[in-house]
Amino acid sequence: MSSHAITSASTSAEDKVRGFLSSPRPLLIGGAWVAAASGQVFDTVDPATGTVLTQVADGDGQDIDRAVAAARRAFDDPGWRRLSPLDRGQLLHRVADLIEANADELALLESRDNGKPVSVARAVDVGTSVKLFRYFAGWPSKFEGSTIPVSPRGGLRVLNYTTHQPVGVVGLIVPWNFPMSMACWKLAPALATGCTVVLKPAEETPLSTLRLAEILVEAGVPDGVVNVVTGRGATAGAALAAHDDVDKIAFTGSTETGRAIVHAAAGNLKKVSLELGGKSPNIVLPDADPEAVAEAAAEAIFFNQGQTCTAGSRLYVHDALYDDVVDAVAARAEKIVVGPGSDPASEMGPLVSARHHERVRSFIEAGRRQGARLAAGGGRPDLDERYADGYFLRPTVFAEADHGMRIVREEIFGPVLAALRWSDVDDLVAKANDSPFGLAAGIWTSDLGHAHRIADELQAGTVWINCFNLTDPASPFGGFKQSGWGREMGRKVLDLYTEVKSVWVNLD
Repeated sequence: MSSHAITSASTSAEDKVRGFLSSPRPLLIGGAWVAAASGQVFDTVDPATGTVLTQVADGDGQDIDRAVAAARRAFDDPGWRRLSPLDRGQLLHRVADLIEANADELALLESRDNGKPVSVARAVDVGTSVKLFRYFAGWPSKFEGSTIPVSPRGGLRVLNYTTHQPVGVVGLIVPWNFPMSMACWKLAPALATGCTVVLKPAEETPLSTLRLAEILVEAGVPDGVVNVVTGRGATAGAALAAHDDVDKIAFTGSTETGRAIVHAAAGNLKKVSLELGGKSPNIVLPDADPEAVAEAAAEAIFFNQGQTCTAGSRLYVHDALYDDVVDAVAARAEKIVVGPGSDPASEMGPLVSARHHERVRSFIEAGRRQGARLAAGGGRPDLDERYADGYFLRPTVFAEADHGMRIVREEIFGPVLAALRWSDVDDLVAKANDSPFGLAAGIWTSDLGHAHRIADELQAGTVWINCFNLTDPASPFGGFKQSGWGREMGRKVLDLYTEVKSVWVNLD
């Protein structure tokens, strides 16, 4: 593409985003864009400046009731239930095509609302959303039941077969770190299996999900099949989790909120899947390449401002390499360009909100108080006065961390790395597993046999060997222990959105 074409595309995206932000954003319920029943709105803020981007409808329990009723009507409509597998797949392909056609606008909108660099939003958030819909577009014609050989009493001849049927109305509650792509992680399989949806985006970052909803309507998703209710977690989110006419909740977010959702869902015993917190160990063996590891370890923790559930926030380095690796990671951290997501030079943007900024800073202070050595970062970057009220932090590295420190034990969800020494591999594995979380882990070594043995012992849903933070729509993702229930993506996720029916036919 020529430089003129790139500039024109960028200008067009900016104009579209400006138009999208020019008026308060309503809810999508039953195919109509409507105000909250209360008439209330809330501000959504640019994390780079602390200024208001626009206002969004502040939905609550009344709006959840309306949205669930619309989703139930759509689910009961034969037009949706009996849509052929080919037609359902083509619908998902149209969604993917429209996301791709609007990629520049969506990336810019995501960057403005979340803070991340536009380049990251374009490659990761938008790119992943396209891949998800294209992958799951292939499943409606391939998600088969089975014929089972059975041995009934008395020699009766029986045909026994199973079918997969959509679970029903699904509540999707998604986080603020990857707003649109996390919505698509859940939307694509839900629609592929024939469910209907009430989607509640995070209150900090609702904008890309609302624009995605417009795309779904444009693609031809029938009225009521997807409903979007923006609002607070304590009101709209809680009402959705507790609603007696919702058949399943899929949630990504903190472990604390996950526990609350489990309790709320108990009323009608709805199905629940959870993708929760993490405190991922990133393990460096003594035969690893120190320079390559340092670059990868910095990327593992500072990607997306450290606001990633899989962030490699515990770096375990063998004694023989510890000083070299930690010094190199700290040097890389100091070179990372921190700035607004709209600046092409920015490698790391602001944190998502003032509240989260203060929370991460409190962990940095705790690391200092508890005796870890600050090797890099620890404060705000020196930026233009336009960004004085933005939620920026420098990439932070703590050396000589101890296993009992808060920065090692608790999920920070920010650009803070704790580096720990190890010498005995059994002690290493024990400490890596000594966490309430079990989402992911990394191993760096040239000895793949050793890597496989350690991977087998790690209590983590995903283990990366000589790589980190790789995901794909075809591969299942989820955690052990308090990192969640169930798996997102891949063949496994389809089971979360369906019921299995066993049918017995007497052939005598």
